[in-house]
Amino acid sequence: MKNNYSKEHKKYLLKTRARVFTIHFSRILLFVLLLLLWELCARFNIIDPFITSSPSRIVKQLGMMINDGSLWHHTWVTLYETILAFSISTLLGTLIAILLYSIPFVRKVLEPYLVILNSLPKIALGPLIIVWIGTGTKAIVVMGILICIVITTISMLNGYLSVEKEKILLLKTMGANKLQIFFRLIFPATFSDMISVLKINVGMSWVGVIMGEYLTSRAGLGYLIVYGGQVFKLDLVMSAIVVLCLLAAVMYFLVSLLEMYVNRKR
Repeated sequence: MKNNYSKEHKKYLLKTRARVFTIHFSRILLFVLLLLLWELCARFNIIDPFITSSPSRIVKQLGMMINDGSLWHHTWVTLYETILAFSISTLLGTLIAILLYSIPFVRKVLEPYLVILNSLPKIALGPLIIVWIGTGTKAIVVMGILICIVITTISMLNGYLSVEKEKILLLKTMGANKLQIFFRLIFPATFSDMISVLKINVGMSWVGVIMGEYLTSRAGLGYLIVYGGQVFKLDLVMSAIVVLCLLAAVMYFLVSLLEMYVNRKR
């Protein structure tokens, strides 16, 4: 079927597409210019490449790590830990939020404790985690979970509580039970809150895992950053940071794709 748009509407669509293209092109151009400026400043010793590294040195370092296989090993270790922390914290946080929403008395009792836990610097729990759980992957994943779970719980709980009371009352008058109200009204109404939580947890889970790897690890991107800083191999540090940025961007992009897919189905 042909779209019978008016001339004014066609002009509007063209302007909108041109604006979107310009924005994306400007982002890419800005990124390329920053890399070029960084490289030139390092080449002409305006900045010390030993301290700041440079794009060419990072590419060379990544190439060396790809050839000896160390990049894949360390990347997989951190990615595995992050996916575990992200998945477990999101699931548990959502379940806890549902429980607190379903039992108002428990919610009111635990609310101040959630606020305190959310404000507590989780890195302070690092020594306790190591003593209680031990070193290695378990401790790192627990650190990632602690970073995300309270935020997930509070965000989802606030989303459930923000659903309009009139709609809930309407379903009650129609004979709906608590489960039907939750899954037919409250859960779908808080989809945007869930997506926001997923987007937040993408970043926070990486933060938690890297913090855990700073404390106790023998492999992973956090380990490379710590080791590179200790031996002053800042090319290694910058390379690990670049890989972290790429992986976090991919996870965020996947969540955005999920958001677009569900929105189309709704």
